[in-house]
Amino acid sequence: MATAQFVHDGKTIDYIPVADVTAGDVIVQGDLVGVAKLDIKASALGSLALVGVFDFAKEADIGVVFVAGALAYWDEANKVAVATNGGGAHKLLGKIVKAAANGDATVRVRLCPCMVSTESASSSGS
Repeated sequence: MATAQFVHDGKTIDYIPVADVTAGDVIVQGDLVGVAKLDIKASALGSLALVGVFDFAKEADIGVVFVAGALAYWDEANKVAVATNGGGAHKLLGKIVKAAANGDATVRVRLCPCMVSTESASSSGS
């Protein structure tokens, strides 16, 4: 008897929001972070992307550098990508694929939903 049955590739998951979701919204469910690629009405079935490369709004603190290949995290309270895990408060997004400096509004990240790490995403000048 099989102990597991294939369901789908896992690039997206079903999601039914309690409030309207706009395309590009970042949705956090526990330690799982997904991105809505399309608008989803409250109580309607939609999907969240768990893989792919996205430009995320990022923190703009002076001295924070986002280095390609480093980890990036999601700060749910401020709705921005950040360079550290915030002592576990921020959720892992994935790997940075394009460096971003202080003046950049976004950072490009490849979502990696199953990675687990407590490492810092990048070096910080302060």
